[in-house]
Amino acid sequence: MALDTTLTPWTIKGELILNCNCTVFCPCVVSLGQHPPTEGYCQAWSGVRIDEGAYGDVDLSGLNVGLVLEIPGLMARGNWKAAAYIDDRASDAAYDALVAIFSGQARGTTGLFSILVSEFLGAERAEVSYETEGKERRLMVGKKIQGSVVPVEGNGGEDIVVTNTQYWMGPDITVATATKGRVRAHGRVWDFDGRSAEICQIDWHGPK
Repeated sequence: MALDTTLTPWTIKGELILNCNCTVFCPCVVSLGQHPPTEGYCQAWSGVRIDEGAYGDVDLSGLNVGLVLEIPGLMARGNWKAAAYIDDRASDAAYDALVAIFSGQARGTTGLFSILVSEFLGAERAEVSYETEGKERRLMVGKKIQGSVVPVEGNGGEDIVVTNTQYWMGPDITVATATKGRVRAHGRVWDFDGRSAEICQIDWHGPK
């Protein structure tokens, strides 16, 4: 039976990491996509660790998701391309739910994807590993995404955090850098070691 993506309540709580080709911290966080990326275009990979989550009666807790994003200019102008890698431990119902959420069909926090993404490159099952060791976060999706990010230290050794933003992912974004950022997927060959990264605690929901 097809999922009802218009009315089903859903929630995801956990953590998101992202690494893009910006040479310094991504200006989209503060400008809300009105300022162009430092290279004029955006190429990025992202990982989501779901600590607690549900789509209606379908449990999503403990699953991971990997994403590849490509944006030709200003984030707010759309024309994105996106691909998703869904944890191969997901049940069929959980897989369908996560595709609905990360394609924007389920509306809510990620609903903007349905507006901004002009070409959804597809979703597929994969072994998606999201690990934390100390302050380092690592995302592995086979040979397609191999990434590692660490927070940038500020005064007193504390992480630098941009707080109280209106960024769609969440209000508080930890400034990070990639110690490894490799993508080999959908004809993309990207290496973003040493470039901008973000860490965000997420509390997403839908359909509103």
